[in-house]
Amino acid sequence: MDNTSVYKFNVQKLNGDDISLSAYKNKVLLIVNTASQCGFTPQLKDLAELKNQFKDTDFEILAFPSNDFGGQEPLEGAAIAAFCENVGANYPVFDKIRVRGPFAHPLYQFFADKKANGKLKSVPRWNFHKFLIDRSGHLTDFYFPFTKPTSSKIRKKIERLLAATH
Repeated sequence: MDNTSVYKFNVQKLNGDDISLSAYKNKVLLIVNTASQCGFTPQLKDLAELKNQFKDTDFEILAFPSNDFGGQEPLEGAAIAAFCENVGANYPVFDKIRVRGPFAHPLYQFFADKKANGKLKSVPRWNFHKFLIDRSGHLTDFYFPFTKPTSSKIRKKIERLLAATH
């Protein structure tokens, strides 16, 4: 397996089941660390809108709640699921993880290590930091929290990645 691909990582669903990111092979992914009590929380709805804009394509959003910034994700498990459902999340929301520091989830350690991912070094500085992954599972870009998911910058890059053959 390609070592610079996100497909080597397993993540946990909110119900505790493990899933390999290889389940998303050949899809363009936007991976986002989220929080329910953040000034950027309205982006959960923006993410749903973005998902709708690409609903008939090989595009998926993967949301990873994190309490790493200001304790802004106090919810756990079913409460996270209920909150995300209430804001119209139409994309997978995974179990709460750490996204920075020595105890960061291996996926986020991978994003922070240019040697490991072969592309760039990016550590979330706040909630709603976005990573864009191509159809081969490779990290291609990242966006800071203040970049709305529905921005033309993100949409155009997704369109380019979807148009690329794999």
